[in-house]
Amino acid sequence: MMNWLHLLWGFLVANLLGYGGGPSTIPLMQEEIVHRYQWLTNGQFADVLAVGNALPGPIATKIAAFVGYEVAGWPGLLAALVATVVPTAVGLIAFMRLLARFRGSKAVRGMTMLVQPVIAVMLVLLTWEMGQESVQGIGILQFLGIAAVSLWALVVRKIHPAFVILAAFAYGGLVLSHWV
Repeated sequence: MMNWLHLLWGFLVANLLGYGGGPSTIPLMQEEIVHRYQWLTNGQFADVLAVGNALPGPIATKIAAFVGYEVAGWPGLLAALVATVVPTAVGLIAFMRLLARFRGSKAVRGMTMLVQPVIAVMLVLLTWEMGQESVQGIGILQFLGIAAVSLWALVVRKIHPAFVILAAFAYGGLVLSHWV
């Protein structure tokens, strides 16, 4: 019983404070999942994040469903999903009504502009932690090679991120599994 209450609270906190949607929620979820409750390691969280990004739909709900089920079975899955979806739905309705009312306000524009750098820093920290884990697991040369090819595929070739992630999975399963 305590596990699903922790799931409810952990995902509720991450989703209530995750201003800006999935990208800003992911570092908060990582904090709860990896650091606070230790349900997954950083490496496992990175795997869940990668698989979640490759599948259609919102990333937060996929992470919540997986972690909830792993920690407490079906009740955990439901608790994590409720904590992820309900605050977002209620908040969206209330917040959009409020924003529509005060759309031209300098305070609303200022709040929105000031939150963006905080979200960017959180994403950089998440990337740094996952990058360190990856370098330790596959080595700096493999890491830099995969990062360079991914950057090229995403920016130059404009390949959809899901296909880049699937290619990385294939490379890891077919090539790196024999090296590491």
